[in-house]
Amino acid sequence: MRGWIEASRIYFDRRILAILFLGFSSGLPLLLVYGTLSYWLGVEGVSLATIGFFSLARLPYTFKFLWAPLIDQVRLPIVHRLIGHRRSWALLSQACLIASIIGLGYSNPSETPELTALFAVLVAFFSATQDILIDAYRIELLKDDEQGAGAAMYVNGYRLGMLIAGAVAIGLSDWVSWPVVYTIMGGLIGVGMITILLNREPENLAARAQLVERDGQYDELVAQGKAPWLAALIANFNIAVIQPFKDFMTRAGWIWVLVFIILYKMGEAMLGAMANPFYHQIGFSGAEIASVTKVFGLAATIIGGMIGGIVVYRYGVMRALLYCGIVQMLSTLLFAIQAEVGHHIPMLMVAISGENVTAGMATTAFVAYLSSQCNTAYTATQYALLSSFMAIPRDMFAAFSGVLAEQVGWVGFFVACSAIAAPALVLLMWMMKRFDHQAKNPA
Repeated sequence: MRGWIEASRIYFDRRILAILFLGFSSGLPLLLVYGTLSYWLGVEGVSLATIGFFSLARLPYTFKFLWAPLIDQVRLPIVHRLIGHRRSWALLSQACLIASIIGLGYSNPSETPELTALFAVLVAFFSATQDILIDAYRIELLKDDEQGAGAAMYVNGYRLGMLIAGAVAIGLSDWVSWPVVYTIMGGLIGVGMITILLNREPENLAARAQLVERDGQYDELVAQGKAPWLAALIANFNIAVIQPFKDFMTRAGWIWVLVFIILYKMGEAMLGAMANPFYHQIGFSGAEIASVTKVFGLAATIIGGMIGGIVVYRYGVMRALLYCGIVQMLSTLLFAIQAEVGHHIPMLMVAISGENVTAGMATTAFVAYLSSQCNTAYTATQYALLSSFMAIPRDMFAAFSGVLAEQVGWVGFFVACSAIAAPALVLLMWMMKRFDHQAKNPA
């Protein structure tokens, strides 16, 4: 117990607390182009077909790895010398994000849906860009044994941002106009800007070495007779695009890392896709679902995230992934019990609390794992790529969850969601032995 108390003190570190506010700034924009925007479009009388097409506005989150190399390598003129590479890019993306959110709020979806769609895409693009910077900043700012606590604070801040942009924004719309709602939400991005300004630029010696290598390649290409513009293009493309992928793909077991990333959260993604239809079908009212999922669910997720950070700090990333993955797999079975019990609020509290605590633990360990896989010379590019693989279960495999539920029933569905997590854990144990992963901070 004493060790756990000592480990919990890491959450009071100034840098760890800063990650909480950056996570808030990162999570806030998502629902502004997702659930909240869909609600607003419905209020304005936009057709369901058009609302469905608005989901395409979120594509920048999936493809952010395409411009992450640019952010990794390009220095903003003058500004980067004043406040640093990561901070200058972060402030630029946040300023553009604020303007885009306000522009989205002042568009008129019932009269000019094309303009609303354009601003929604811009919000998603600058939000995804901010995510790239905040992820890189978080990884480079913290030591290896601090990544778990950083991941916990980031995830909790992200969920708080989503709560404000979802339930709070929709509630505000009953009192003020949508332009005012979106202006308030845009202003809250200032939390992230202030946090960036109040904290230092992380020192990244590996990235500096890459710049030296790039300049050396440029000089060599010019000496070979290449035009300066062509030499600069080749050298920058090699360092920004080729080297990050080459670095990752030359590691032992890299293909298994990608397979593991896809599998680890698959059961949770499938459960999440069918949770609300399940609640409704077994007789829970909207008020009951909202009160239990929002109050108990959010509190449980935050607690789980904090526990997950301590587990990573105490036992290292790999063992934390295993332990948290096992308890999450078992907690999924609580929903199978709920399906047998039916409409029973105390059981719903137990099921949601148990699943959300363990999901918070597993998510924290997983984010810490993704962070540990990044070479700090290419942090933004590699994390953006890995997080895109993380989204595959949510965006693809979860689409078949409804078919599975119809075929096997709710009890069988939740048992299947639990069982689907097993291959990832088996693969993880094999990887720990085969590739000799060692805990960063063994107990």
